[in-house]
Amino acid sequence: MPTTTIPRRAPALRSTLHAALAGVALALSATAVAVAPHAAGAPSAFPPKTEVHRPLESRPARRPWVLCAVFPHIKDAYWLGVNFGMIDEARRLAVDVRFLEAGGYPNLERQRDHIRSCAADPEVNALIVGTVSFEGLSPLLQEVSQRIPVLAAVNDIADAGVAAKVGVNWYDMGRAAGDYLAKQAASARGPVPIAWFPGPQGAGWVPFVDRGFRDAIAGSGIVVAATAWGDTSKTVQRNLVQKTLDAQPGVRYLVGNALMAEAAVSVLRERGLQNRVGIVSTYFTPAVHRGIVRGRILAAPTDAPVLQGRLSIAQAVALLEQRPVARHLGPAVRIVDRSSLQRIDLGDSLPPNLFTPQFRYQPPPKR
Repeated sequence: MPTTTIPRRAPALRSTLHAALAGVALALSATAVAVAPHAAGAPSAFPPKTEVHRPLESRPARRPWVLCAVFPHIKDAYWLGVNFGMIDEARRLAVDVRFLEAGGYPNLERQRDHIRSCAADPEVNALIVGTVSFEGLSPLLQEVSQRIPVLAAVNDIADAGVAAKVGVNWYDMGRAAGDYLAKQAASARGPVPIAWFPGPQGAGWVPFVDRGFRDAIAGSGIVVAATAWGDTSKTVQRNLVQKTLDAQPGVRYLVGNALMAEAAVSVLRERGLQNRVGIVSTYFTPAVHRGIVRGRILAAPTDAPVLQGRLSIAQAVALLEQRPVARHLGPAVRIVDRSSLQRIDLGDSLPPNLFTPQFRYQPPPKR
């Protein structure tokens, strides 16, 4: 059957792909990629079939397509990684990509305005949405999809009006963090109290993380002593960590979003608790990576946000050029801890150290 092939930017290597559906030729890193049925929000992972492929040589797009990418924000390293991946792939394919960001998950109306702006621009050929809401954009996206293709990136979204998706099941991200924690706590005598920081309560991805995590720890000795919801800004998460430690001084682990994990490192150090309270993140960022290297953060699952950015651009171009395209695909979820660091391709997860947010990539004119 047709298969998904992922070309490498470096010398060609054999790559392991997880394929459960007919695939597409996408030019990206030789990292494990899961190709799944186009089903939104399914609580369980699709069954993968492992195949081995040799990456193909990449080629530019047939024309300099103009893509408009709408993000929730680019204020943390996760979305910065997606931004870098999209810019990197747009440069490789010689297409134009423009970015608009809503400034945070509470700003649904601002994201709607950005989508209208993209849709009204006659130069834009396709819209890529990293949504702030699972269903809040559906009527608008259905309208936009009458003129240009609409694709979803990273955050899951209702299917209405959406031609294709790149992303992982965030249930699996929460479950991976919970499974790791359950193993850590398996030898403990008695209950293990933890504090849980899922993220913004209204964001579409958070309920899946929450459900996956809670399913993973069910039946273990882990007890959620406190749950603190909040926007993924470091200031908000730092305040939540401090208030939670004041109210629940006996917690053994702080578990949740990456901005919480980043903030918790310094909070625990200030309180002299770094050797008594462990930290587990539900996703992977440069600061979480540093924390793992230094032994301050235990682990985090990675969904390779840089690779997701590349996949989104390649998927959009394939759709515009009417080539075979997988309607839903995303990287395989992997746990990163000190023991697995050498086996992880960090370039698929982390942007370069000096990369700053970019809001436009325009290919140079052909000579």
